[in-house]
Amino acid sequence: MFVDTHLHVADSKFEQDREAVIERAVQAGVTTLIEIAESPGTWDAAVALAEKHPFIYASLGIHPHHAHEAGPDRWPALSRKLRELLKHPKVVAIGEFGLDYFRMQNTKEQQDYLFCQQLDLAKELAKPIVIHCRDAHADTQNTLFQYYPESSYARSGPEPKGVIHCFSGTWEDAQAYLFHGFMLGVDGPVTYPNSKQLQENVIRLPLERIVLETDSPYLPPQTHRGQRNEPSHIPMIAEAIGTLRHKTAEDVAHQTTANARALFRLNHL
Repeated sequence: MFVDTHLHVADSKFEQDREAVIERAVQAGVTTLIEIAESPGTWDAAVALAEKHPFIYASLGIHPHHAHEAGPDRWPALSRKLRELLKHPKVVAIGEFGLDYFRMQNTKEQQDYLFCQQLDLAKELAKPIVIHCRDAHADTQNTLFQYYPESSYARSGPEPKGVIHCFSGTWEDAQAYLFHGFMLGVDGPVTYPNSKQLQENVIRLPLERIVLETDSPYLPPQTHRGQRNEPSHIPMIAEAIGTLRHKTAEDVAHQTTANARALFRLNHL
């Protein structure tokens, strides 16, 4: 069994064949999906999808690309709606949210304001978080670790605080996130020939701290470059990790599924 911990199957790119895509995932052994809604306009659709399928859960947040939609004048109303939706039993996390300095569709100040507001909400509600970080590891860590300063994670200890989605940092970045109790998400780029840094990190990381993601419809594995990504491709990511670590895909599936269930508090559901 596999868990795809980060996908956007409610996206319009799946409008024509969404149910077939979900069925292909199930047939591939992907038995749990975490639908990520990254803007207020997508929250209701994610919750509806989770309500429709017993093995789909939702995470709701506001991506840094949407920071201009959630400034100080609009955040109070948005936070009220978000707070209400987070009470839903199928909504298991807050995110994705964070910082993105690659495209810079919003200023650092706009992004930082929204980052902090969602961290406040996550801490208040004790929800795990899904963090987006692109070309912004230093600032992400400076802010994130103010909210989660202690190192309290142990293999048999407290639940993970969240996940760094599609981790792309250095080994030093990885160590910092692990120290503060975060999982690291590994996606299709682990299969890319030029992703040497990521591959080296995956070899060194504790398997107990990795979760699998597709980020569908984005970031397809190497054999599907240029195509729409799907959650059924998760086994390809597991196989790539297994090859790097001299383990079977089944070994990777077993551990990363346990990691995902701990991350999103699914063991009691």
